[in-house]
Amino acid sequence: MRELDFLSDEIFKRYGTIQRARGCFLYTKKGVRLTDMYQEGGRAILGWGGSSSFMVFKNVLNRGITGTFFTEYDSRIQKAVSKLLASERRVFFYNSKENALKESLAFFSGETSFFRPWENSSIDWSSLPSVILEPPLPWTKDIFILAVKTESPKDFQKIDSGIKINAPMQAAISRSIYNLIKEIQVRKESDWFLYDTVLNAYFERKGPYLYPKIPKEIYDAAIVHFLDSGIVISPDFSNPSIVPFGADLGIFSKLKKNPFKY
Repeated sequence: MRELDFLSDEIFKRYGTIQRARGCFLYTKKGVRLTDMYQEGGRAILGWGGSSSFMVFKNVLNRGITGTFFTEYDSRIQKAVSKLLASERRVFFYNSKENALKESLAFFSGETSFFRPWENSSIDWSSLPSVILEPPLPWTKDIFILAVKTESPKDFQKIDSGIKINAPMQAAISRSIYNLIKEIQVRKESDWFLYDTVLNAYFERKGPYLYPKIPKEIYDAAIVHFLDSGIVISPDFSNPSIVPFGADLGIFSKLKKNPFKY
């Protein structure tokens, strides 16, 4: 992905390699802490540490069940997604959004929605026959979940089952979804509008998601300018940046002193 390569190169040129990542912060070789508003396209929206998800991954990994056979975690991830969407679901995994969407559209004739937590509270997810979601867990860049419901179990046989996810990763994804369910009850508008005084000049905010007001043709220049201010924004113009939940407003002090002009 050209956009991500561009971002990675620009970070490296300024700050060296990333040594550690916690919460919404990246810690660099040169000792500079960067505020991450890219957050792996939303997969790190709960924080780079993965909370308890990586501990669950390690525990299952230690049991040695890393093959492609069925385990109890196949049903656990299905239960987690069903709880998230407040409806009984079957889940299928794909290695790209395009593949998940293609399969969904073939089966549901266009009735597909992409799940993005907090963005649109008016959607009744339980009523939608087909939903595509990305696990809220770093390290799942190539995993997309298609969550479907149908009246007849036989209908599932028509769906291309996609890829198989091993038990440790299924366990970690399941825990991350339960962690997200918990956070959905905790994070709210008052946690996001705090940053509007600085970010409104550059983004239109929907929940925690920041859609650029900056013209597309100079967006790369904005990425570089924000990086010089210690802030990482989404490298892809079409994918929103994310409010750095829990960060102090002081992280924007350099940007306030030297705003990006367009």
